Amino acid sequence: MWIRSSLAYRASFAMTVLGNLLLSGLDFVAILLMFSRVDALGGYPLPEVALLYGLSVTSFGLTDLMCNSLGQLGQRVRDGTLDTLLVRPAPVLAQAAADRFALRRVARLTQGMLVLGYALVAVDIDWTPLKVLLVPVTLVSGAAIFGAVFVAGASFQIVVQDAAEVQSAFTYGGTTLLQYPPTVFGKELVRGVTFVLPLAFVNWVPAAYVLGRPYPLGLPQWAAFAPPLVAVGCCALAGSAWRVGLRSYRSTGS
Repeated sequence: MWIRSSLAYRASFAMTVLGNLLLSGLDFVAILLMFSRVDALGGYPLPEVALLYGLSVTSFGLTDLMCNSLGQLGQRVRDGTLDTLLVRPAPVLAQAAADRFALRRVARLTQGMLVLGYALVAVDIDWTPLKVLLVPVTLVSGAAIFGAVFVAGASFQIVVQDAAEVQSAFTYGGTTLLQYPPTVFGKELVRGVTFVLPLAFVNWVPAAYVLGRPYPLGLPQWAAFAPPLVAVGCCALAGSAWRVGLRSYRSTGS
């Protein structure tokens, strides 16, 4: 229904997508401006930073397209309209994610794929079948990890009712963090996004294997192939948090 609504005015939809594409591209323009003054950022040349950027934004773009509405769940809790999702014969999580589905968000996904395509062509990599396979596996795993963060944030909103900005700090803030090499950040921050909120497995760790670079925090070599396992673990924890959040929901009483 929401897709048909978005496409009802084709010209308006096309202009909206183009505008979002240009706006989301400003992030990469900022990186290009940095490289107009330096040859490397944290020891990473432009093609390698573009690879990190492309992996992060493409994974996040896929999740943002499918789950962005979860960021507004707190509003439904405050006005009591979450009740309407609870009485329908469909999973509440699926309904909340699909609510007001915005097809225009495909612009972020497209922009990430364009940068990723450039990076894969420009970067100097000794490709092997394992490295080639690792790229799509990383994208899917990264999308699942971001999806788990969205679900966990929505669960938190059910409890506190107004935490959309807190959730955005970990979702939008997380993908912005991952656009830059881990070598530009302090070790404590890198430890936090590796062992506490494992966003490093979205791109930093598998990209280190693909690029032949040292792993963040000296992780073992097999860590590059851990993103699917990390994604499964994150989704399991997020699913548990979601069930706890729904059980704690008491409606508005109206």
